[in-house]
Amino acid sequence: MAIQTKHQPAVDPEQGSAPTPLIAIASVIVSMALIAIGNGLMFAYIPVRLGVEGFDPTWAGLIVTGLSAGGLAGCILTGPLVRRVGHARAFMVLSALIALSNAAIGAGPHPLPWIGARALYGFAICGLFIVAQSWLNDAIANAIRGRVMAFFYVAYVAGLGVGYAALALVDIKAADAPLIGIVFTALSILPVGMTRLAQPPAPQAASVALRRAWRISPVGVAGMLAVGGLSMSISGFAPIHATAKGYSQADVALLLSVMPLGTLILQLPFGWISDRTDRRYVLIGASALAAAAGMLALGFDGGALALLLVIYVLWDGASESIYSLSSAHAADRAGKDDMVALSSSLLFAWSLAGFIVPGIVTALSAAFGTQAFIYVAIVIACVFCLFVLLRVFTTQAVPATETGSFAPMTAQAPLPVELAYAPDEQDWRRAD
Repeated sequence: MAIQTKHQPAVDPEQGSAPTPLIAIASVIVSMALIAIGNGLMFAYIPVRLGVEGFDPTWAGLIVTGLSAGGLAGCILTGPLVRRVGHARAFMVLSALIALSNAAIGAGPHPLPWIGARALYGFAICGLFIVAQSWLNDAIANAIRGRVMAFFYVAYVAGLGVGYAALALVDIKAADAPLIGIVFTALSILPVGMTRLAQPPAPQAASVALRRAWRISPVGVAGMLAVGGLSMSISGFAPIHATAKGYSQADVALLLSVMPLGTLILQLPFGWISDRTDRRYVLIGASALAAAAGMLALGFDGGALALLLVIYVLWDGASESIYSLSSAHAADRAGKDDMVALSSSLLFAWSLAGFIVPGIVTALSAAFGTQAFIYVAIVIACVFCLFVLLRVFTTQAVPATETGSFAPMTAQAPLPVELAYAPDEQDWRRAD
């Protein structure tokens, strides 16, 4: 989602009016990629460790729900934190919180403290993304913004994949994984701590206006609600379910490490098509593919790993594509002055669904088994697909000449929200 910034691109203080050097911009991207490695490892480690220790899978579901609750808090509280200490210090504070969360996990398999630890992690990682992306949006010139942000997302997804794969190499009953997570989190502080990247001005107070966002783009808001639930269901509960099904530590690591490939494989063709037609048609295709892949995941549940890998790659990729397509579609419907307020509202919708749906899945899993997340994901994809179909038949499309350019994104990262919010006088345009 392309966000228009209120400030001019930052300049290097020693270069006068020259654009920000790419090496300075890279410091933020490298830091987030390093964090991703530790995050991916911990995401895979926790459900497998609990399974090995004989804990009921419900505990792992509660931990995912706690993470989502922390993320929702991060969306609300990051702005005040940055206003108080600035982007660089906020980044380092939030990184320290992730290290503390990993340390609590490393103290041993105690589910209740782990819920609190992962809630702390959810708060910190959501805040880190908001800080990093708003910082980059302020520093990057418009001419290269799309390419830099795309590289930012790819670097983070690649880091997650490396972290997932690393699960196969650690002693699951030792504290190796939390220690590795702490190491990569500590390393991530170094590039930002030494960066010469100028910090943006202090942000104004944040506000969320879901009703106004709905007036601009019902499909955009519905897409964020749908993908918030889909992403947390699939990425959060797939390792829990695979562990409960008896797949080995190496199998779970392989499954998680290949899933991000779907994001990289499907988003570019979906985006290319959506730039040349009504994005809602592509959203219908992506959500239908997500529903079909979910049905295949259900039909072949517990089957051959090789087949499940292909299914989950398609399933995760189609679901993740809803995120970037919905963001681009909402941006097409918004006026220039709407962008900041709209993006904050979409972020809140994504976070809200990411908190509520894991709680529902956890409750259903306790009653019907860990495969409940598959049913929930299928229902979400089908309902969203039908909603977009209804909008196509009842409203007009945005002319191709008025649409922006698609940018690949991942639902594992919050929307690129700028931390300075627009005034109330908005140019609200037609809803889709």
